[in-house]
Amino acid sequence: MRMQKGQRTARGKSERMGKIGQAAILACIVLCLTGCHGSRESAAFEIPEQFDESGQYEITFWAKNDTNKTQTDIYEGAIAAFENLYPNITVNLRLYTDYGKIYNDVITNIATETTPNVCITYPDHIATYLTGTNLVVPLEGLFADEKYGLGGSEVRFDSPKEEELIPDFLEECAFGGHYYAVPYMRSTEACYVNKTFVEALGYTLPDTLTWDFVWEVSEAATAKDGEGNFAVNGQQVMIPFLYKSTDNMMIQMLRQKGADYSTETGDILLFHDTTRELLMEIARHAGTGAFSTFKISGYPANFLNAGQCIFAIDSTAGATWMGTDAPLIDISEDKLVEFETAVMTIPQFDPENPKMISQGPSVCIFNKEDSQEVLASWLFVQYLLTNEVQIAYSETEGYVPVTWKARESAEYQDYLSRGGEDNGLHYDVKIQAAKLLLDNVEHTFVTPVFSGSASLRDAAGQLIEGTVKSVRRKQTVDDAFVEKLYRETASLYHLDQLGGQGVQAGRGNLGPLPPTAVILLASLSGAWVLILLYVISRQIRGRKKKNR
Repeated sequence: MRMQKGQRTARGKSERMGKIGQAAILACIVLCLTGCHGSRESAAFEIPEQFDESGQYEITFWAKNDTNKTQTDIYEGAIAAFENLYPNITVNLRLYTDYGKIYNDVITNIATETTPNVCITYPDHIATYLTGTNLVVPLEGLFADEKYGLGGSEVRFDSPKEEELIPDFLEECAFGGHYYAVPYMRSTEACYVNKTFVEALGYTLPDTLTWDFVWEVSEAATAKDGEGNFAVNGQQVMIPFLYKSTDNMMIQMLRQKGADYSTETGDILLFHDTTRELLMEIARHAGTGAFSTFKISGYPANFLNAGQCIFAIDSTAGATWMGTDAPLIDISEDKLVEFETAVMTIPQFDPENPKMISQGPSVCIFNKEDSQEVLASWLFVQYLLTNEVQIAYSETEGYVPVTWKARESAEYQDYLSRGGEDNGLHYDVKIQAAKLLLDNVEHTFVTPVFSGSASLRDAAGQLIEGTVKSVRRKQTVDDAFVEKLYRETASLYHLDQLGGQGVQAGRGNLGPLPPTAVILLASLSGAWVLILLYVISRQIRGRKKKNR
């Protein structure tokens, strides 16, 4: 049966519309799959058989220091020593005072293909970098290379072997089936306590701090005398409990409670009843003035050293700022108050089963067109793992080295044994902070790493910050407030875009979606159903015509 021109045109249009519909559905599926995955895996780096010593290589190294000149000197000394070993490699150092600024600059430079060669960073940040194709070098092949790998035969310095890296710290750099970084230094959080004030309030510090103990003492410290001054310090300012990183606070509280945070695959499980209960408890103590945060009130060490805080929680890497005799004090001498400083693990819900976060910088390498340039970067990264750099840098703060070789060396053990000999290199609080982590490595944990995990971490802290701010503004913190806070936080950090299924799975008491969102989702679903029905109907009609 011959078709007329109109019939052929109609059929052609039908086929084209069918193909368009199929393409649209396929595009939707692809978008969903890529959205769920959240990243593209980096291609394996091909290691050159030989490092080209005749070529000249210039690599950039982005690092962080806390305005600590000693740390800067260590970086510069390491670079000079490395360049003496490899005269054809020049390392350009760029220093930052904040990891977030490094992260933002890397993201900005990805678009212009001007990322650094070597970057001090965090695995959460690397997971975001991996949303670009082939940006970060997977390192397991480099680890094992006989010539230029860890402890390799052609490496010109005493590079540690892979088994000499502390496994707990190395595994923190593994995600997505690869090692995308090596650990550089490690720290955890510590509670720096004004023991003098605790005892003045009639309390004795337990072996392990509990949340109940910290809250009770903090509330007692809010009492005032007849003149309106705080009784414990005789001043008009007292914030008994100050927390530097509220993201860590929420994450650790949830882990100690055995409550959800996220899955390894990126499902968002933050918004639930346990989180709500923790926020309500925090709100109660913020309301009495017993608790505040760094973002709201200021740096905990400054309040601690001025006798205006009893429990100051910060990284062990911040130990040189803590205590009456701290070498890096940020307040004037006339503000200092004499007190005994105790360095303790963060408060626990179950002191018999302590849990604390493992943190600290790692080092990643960005891929470049010239494999020799990448190999030069890898050689420099290895140099950062030598005893000379590891021990020197760990002695600047309450960091600990990431290799057994450095940790077990006679030099490092001697350093640890001399705590309190002076208030500089051997400042007692700093060495106590390092020992705290060394004694508790098996009690530390890290959160799952995926594209967007950095945003989830920010969201965890925002829940506490938002709650405390609202209390200070005399707003009511109740179930309705928490539901609204959940929705606003999820939207602010785009958590619904990281893995919509995961956000729903962990939604808990996030509350109902706004009506506009329900209408939008229903409309989108309806549109795709109509497209699918249209395609199916056209295919059925086409088959019937063929069979006529």
